[in-house]
Amino acid sequence: MKKIANIFLNAGQNRSRAGWRLSLQFVLFTAVLVGNGIFTGIFGTKPVAVILGSLIYLTAGLGIVWLMARFVDKRPYADFGFHLDRHWWLDFGFGAALGAFLLTGIFLSLRAAGWVTIIGSAITKDNIPFIFAFLMNVIVYAIVAVNEELTFRGYQLKNLTEGVSGKRIGPRSAILLAFLLSSAFFGFAHLGNENATALSTINIVIIGFVLALPYLLTGELGLSIGFHLTWNLFEGTVYGFPVSGITPTTHLLSIQQSGPDLWTGGAFGPEAGLICIIWTLIGCILIIGWVKWLRKQVRLHLQLATYMPLPTSN
Repeated sequence: MKKIANIFLNAGQNRSRAGWRLSLQFVLFTAVLVGNGIFTGIFGTKPVAVILGSLIYLTAGLGIVWLMARFVDKRPYADFGFHLDRHWWLDFGFGAALGAFLLTGIFLSLRAAGWVTIIGSAITKDNIPFIFAFLMNVIVYAIVAVNEELTFRGYQLKNLTEGVSGKRIGPRSAILLAFLLSSAFFGFAHLGNENATALSTINIVIIGFVLALPYLLTGELGLSIGFHLTWNLFEGTVYGFPVSGITPTTHLLSIQQSGPDLWTGGAFGPEAGLICIIWTLIGCILIIGWVKWLRKQVRLHLQLATYMPLPTSN
């Protein structure tokens, strides 16, 4: 009986094992995604419905992780990367600037090659003034950034690292293995997107590396959330590229693409082109430089492999 119990429970930590925690969180988050899809199918994509649906999605995503932290993981919520101190907000600001910089670099590179032509500006199909449509996209992309970073980086990386760390695998190796697994899962989660290719999947795995890198070095999600927000925002809403295969309905610039899909990404957007690899590698270098400048050191945040339970009340 004890052997059976050991399959499900970590007696030393008085909680379920990492595999079961991750499975439950995955099922719950999938249910949220399905529910969000049903909501959109019923209420459509009118601005009020989009904002309301996004807020419900955010509440559900944060709520699931809170419930998991409190009753399943039995750890402080902040341990998933939300110690909101001065460094956290500085990281967020740098991440936001970095996402904008990298997408601007991609846009200017493709334009310099003659593969992007600007044919219009301030376009929206949402039947509201452009400025409101733009702000709506900022809100939506911010919510997506928070939910996806909390899910794929904060929760999954933390639990994967703890799950594989043990007598045979040390903390550093556990962090790196979890880094590879979570980034691969992030890439394959986009495989079903319209116009997805093998290269787009590889590129999104690499983007997963970039998004995970700050968390591995700091244990915080500020930089990752800021980067994720402006990467999507500038890709679609500012420069008019498809975002992971989804054509934006609102964009500051309206563009016409040409050139080889291998480099530009074609209908999937730059995330399916070789240009993406070049600029994301630049992003990795800049992230390491930022962490070194702000924290005076660059090393793996080994606490990711350590379980710190909720404080017991007397």
